[in-house]
Amino acid sequence: MSNGGAEELAALLRRIDGRGYPAYRDLKGTWELPVAGTPCRLRVDHVQGDPFAPPSRLRLELPASVAGLPPEECAPAPRALGVASFLARAFAGATGGKPGGGAIRMASPGQEVLDQTAVRVGPDGGVEARFTVGLPAAGRRVLGRAAATLLLDELPALVSRTLLASAHDPVQLHLHARTNEDAWVLRGQLEALGLVAFVADGAVLPRRSGVDPRPMTGAAVVHFRSPPSLRVTLRLAAGEEVEGMGIRRGVTLIVGGGYHGKSTLLRALERGVYNHRPGDGRERVVTDAAAVKVRAEDGRSVTGVDLSPFIRTLPGGRETRSFSTPEASGSTSQAASMVEAMEVGARVLLVDEDTSATNLMIRDRRMQALVPGDAEPITPFIDRVQDLHRARGVSSILVLGGSGDYLDVADTVVAMTGFLPEDATERARGVAAAFPTGRVVDVPPLPEPGAPRVPLPGSVDPSRGRRPVSIRPRGVDTVL
Repeated sequence: MSNGGAEELAALLRRIDGRGYPAYRDLKGTWELPVAGTPCRLRVDHVQGDPFAPPSRLRLELPASVAGLPPEECAPAPRALGVASFLARAFAGATGGKPGGGAIRMASPGQEVLDQTAVRVGPDGGVEARFTVGLPAAGRRVLGRAAATLLLDELPALVSRTLLASAHDPVQLHLHARTNEDAWVLRGQLEALGLVAFVADGAVLPRRSGVDPRPMTGAAVVHFRSPPSLRVTLRLAAGEEVEGMGIRRGVTLIVGGGYHGKSTLLRALERGVYNHRPGDGRERVVTDAAAVKVRAEDGRSVTGVDLSPFIRTLPGGRETRSFSTPEASGSTSQAASMVEAMEVGARVLLVDEDTSATNLMIRDRRMQALVPGDAEPITPFIDRVQDLHRARGVSSILVLGGSGDYLDVADTVVAMTGFLPEDATERARGVAAAFPTGRVVDVPPLPEPGAPRVPLPGSVDPSRGRRPVSIRPRGVDTVL
C-alpha cells in the first residue's frame, strides 16, 4: 500500500519543515515517485534517528518499461549481473554530498563483479536500486524543503542519467553483459578439461599498487602470453575461441626471481574465483570457484579443528584430532586454515611461500638429521601435497622462491621472467635429478577426514539485551 504520490510526499515534507529531526520518521513507507514521467515505487525502509546517525536507507523500483534495458542484456543471470554492476558504478560515481546532510550514496562495486544488492536487474528488465540518503537538517531541525528538492528533483534526475538504458551507450551495456557471461562460461569449462585455472593471452595481471586494484597502465605493461606447451583453447559464450595458459590439476609451482611476477600471477588466480569488469585486464582469468588462498596468521583463534594431517600428537600427549587454542602459532594457524578450507569443499589451495610458516612448508635433510622425526610433530606440507591430490582431489598452486625441494613433488613448474611464463617442468626435473636433496619421507599415511563440523543454528545467538536480533552495520563493509 502506497503512502501517496509526489504531491503527498511534498506536502509531508512542508508540514514537518522546522520540526525536530525525529519527524522525518513519517517518511517511512512506500511512495510513488515520477521517473521519466512514469510513477515508480520509492520505498523508505529506515529513517535515521538524528543527523549524525547512519543515513536513511531507501529503495527505488523501476519497471522494465521505465528502465528500458534490452531484453537480451537481462538474461541469463550472469548478463543481468554484469549490467547491474555497471549501473551501480554509474549511480555511485554520480552521487555527492552537501554540508548539513543531503548526501545520496550507493555502495560501488570494485574491480570484481559480485552478486550485490546495490542494483538488481531482473530477468524481465526491471531494476531495483538501493542507496542511502542523509536527510538534510539545520542542527537537529528538519529541512523539509531541502529534503523535497533532494527526493523529488535531484533523485529522479540522478536516476534518469545513471540507471536508465537511454543514459548509456548500448555498446557499453552489451560489453558489461557479455564480459560477465564469458567469464562464467569459461569457468564452467575448467573441470571437463582437467584444469583448475585459465589465464587468457593478452591479460594484464599487474596492478597499479598494493592498495590500488586497478590495472597497471602505460608502456611498461606486459601482456600475458602462454607458453606453447601449456596453451589451451576455450570457447566464449557466443562460440568464439580464446587461447591462454591452462593450469592442470595436481601440484603446480610458480617459480622465478624476485619482482618477476610470481605473486602477481598467484593473486590473479586468487581473484579468478570472481568475474571482473571490462577493462580490468583479468576479465578472462578464471579459477575453480572452490579455490582458497591460505596463509599463516599468527595469533588467530582455532576451535575444534582436526590438525592430524599436518600436526601429530603434541608433547605431553595432547591430541590434535580436535585442536583448540585462542592464539595459534604460524604453523598451527596455517595448518588449521588448510583443514578448514578442505572442510568447506576447497578443491584448490593457493599458497605463497612469503606468507607461509616455513616449518609447516618444509624440513630439509639437515634439519631432519638434527631433529629426529619422533621429536617433530609437524608433517610438512611438502610431504602431504601429493597425498591431498591423490586421496582427496585437492590440487595446490604454490609460489616458491627458496624451497627447491618442492621440485620433487611438482607436476607442473611455471617459471616467471619479466611477468611472462615459461613451462620449466622438464628443466626442473633435470635439476631435481642432478641435485638430489637427500630428504627422507617417513610420514604416517594421510588420516581419514574427521567428523563434519557443521555449526548448530541454535549455537548462534544474535540477541543483545532485550533485542531478539541485533545486527548493526558500520559503513558498507562491516557487520556486527
